[in-house]
Amino acid sequence: MTRSRDRLAADALTAAGGQGAIAPNGKPVESVWNFPRPPAVDPVEWRIRVVHAGSTIVDAPRCVRVLETSQAPAYYVADEFVDHDQLSAASRGSFCEWKGPARYADVVVDGTPPVAEACWTYPDPTPRFEPIRGHWGFYAQLLDECWVDDERVEPNDGSFYGGWITANVTGPFKGAAGTLFW
Repeated sequence: MTRSRDRLAADALTAAGGQGAIAPNGKPVESVWNFPRPPAVDPVEWRIRVVHAGSTIVDAPRCVRVLETSQAPAYYVADEFVDHDQLSAASRGSFCEWKGPARYADVVVDGTPPVAEACWTYPDPTPRFEPIRGHWGFYAQLLDECWVDDERVEPNDGSFYGGWITANVTGPFKGAAGTLFW
């Protein structure tokens, strides 16, 4: 990490009250630069909602966060909390060096154009990521509303990472132009 990125990360963490302080959303302050690599799996009892075109796609009482250095947390919800009537399998797949092969789905809400590859799942994750088997992640960049408890998230910049930014998570965040090789 360059000095300027180090300084930005330190300043953001200090401005938020420091690691472990309580943010306005009631959650502990954490810096993405303190997240591990390889990523950590963090089950939490936080309500997750995804809404598009006024239709609820997800309403889950809990989730699993994946925390990786430099990236806003990705939130995964169990299959049972996803409205599959509003998903359509996409042909695209990808491979994560940590989690294994992923498959994607489009979000399809009646009366609106489909949102291509708006969510993904790992049907056969690596052993370390077994807790996200049968769970779905959603791109906040592509959908109208994503919520953690009562806080509407900010999407991670760029189109590669599916991170959700909340008041308790500090950056700078990988994903924006110029951050590819951080």
